Amino acid sequence: MEIHDVDLVPLLRGALEYESTARGLMPWRLPRWARGQSFDPAVARVAGESAGVRLDLRTAATSLVLRTHPTRRISAGAAVPQAFYDVLVDGALFARLPSPGKDAGTTVRTDRGTGKVTTATGTDAQLQVPHLPAGEHQVQIWLPHNETTELVSLSSDAEVHPSPAGSQTRWLHHGSSISHGFDAAHPTGTWPAVAAATAGVELANLALSGQAMLDPFTARTIRSAEADVISVKLGINIVNEDAMRLRTFVPAVHGFLDTIREGRHSHTPLLLMSPLHCRIQETTPGPLRFEEPDSGPRYSALGDPDDVSQGRLTLQVVRSTLRQIADQRMDTDPHLHFLDGLELFGPADEAELPLRDHLHPGSAAQRRIGERFANVALAPGGPLNLQ
Repeated sequence: MEIHDVDLVPLLRGALEYESTARGLMPWRLPRWARGQSFDPAVARVAGESAGVRLDLRTAATSLVLRTHPTRRISAGAAVPQAFYDVLVDGALFARLPSPGKDAGTTVRTDRGTGKVTTATGTDAQLQVPHLPAGEHQVQIWLPHNETTELVSLSSDAEVHPSPAGSQTRWLHHGSSISHGFDAAHPTGTWPAVAAATAGVELANLALSGQAMLDPFTARTIRSAEADVISVKLGINIVNEDAMRLRTFVPAVHGFLDTIREGRHSHTPLLLMSPLHCRIQETTPGPLRFEEPDSGPRYSALGDPDDVSQGRLTLQVVRSTLRQIADQRMDTDPHLHFLDGLELFGPADEAELPLRDHLHPGSAAQRRIGERFANVALAPGGPLNLQ
């Protein structure tokens, strides 16, 4: 049986940049210049996590072997979270492969109390895709959304070609850890991936867990990216960190949208989204406190609701403010649209599907949000539907 070594670069989808490394290929969801404009190492960390990144190919192979080097970052004493690779054949889930455990890849542990960081590096991971059906098929391998994945090699027993560029709408989405899929169980279970599959669009997920902070470098990245339609879900990370007051939030949102509108995306359909429901921050400002009691990790808000009158932000304030901004801008921008996040996940949804850590929707909620977004925004008649 002849074994083919595959060029990975033409197969890569969902990454805005890639880097050649000593091991192979590193996908990035923010370009190098953008990552260099923040001194917070969390920006590069989450930009390297592979939410929405996949290999997309056509082949008659029955055997595919993918070698990677995963990097996972955890708190000292915590268990390594499970990550998965989703393999789709002709658009349907064919296999879900667990990312190899502690003996493969790199594990970085941080002691929250002391700040001490320890790193353990093992071998590369090798994943054998189960025997593929006979004949030529489209095969997608979605990388784990919750760890960094360097691609080392892909080998097959037949020729591999990039899936041809189709007529699918290219949708770019920016948001927080909820859009990143923080508490989703697998990579095609994040709500943007669910929405893209439901609506039949091509996804680029620029969600940055904890880092949707109206950074100018993120707006400039969106401005330069190839996309037919764009959505931005703003506000919750600003409230989480108590990072702005109302006085600075309003012009920052305007500036973010102004930057996206420069150049190639001056008339691209653009959907401004407000936050989903999150009980702990509806009427209480941040910052958040993270705790790990025996009952499980949870967040709580530390701000004083009375400070809202002094310009501190809550989710309710953010929703009202974003709607006002959208109404103002839509007078001169007919391609700008607004979506209230409560239409996707409201108080009744949180009561039915409680947030495990009081902040992040789990897998069932992620699927509900994705299906609703597809039906509201990407379906015929929706603001991001181009048909």
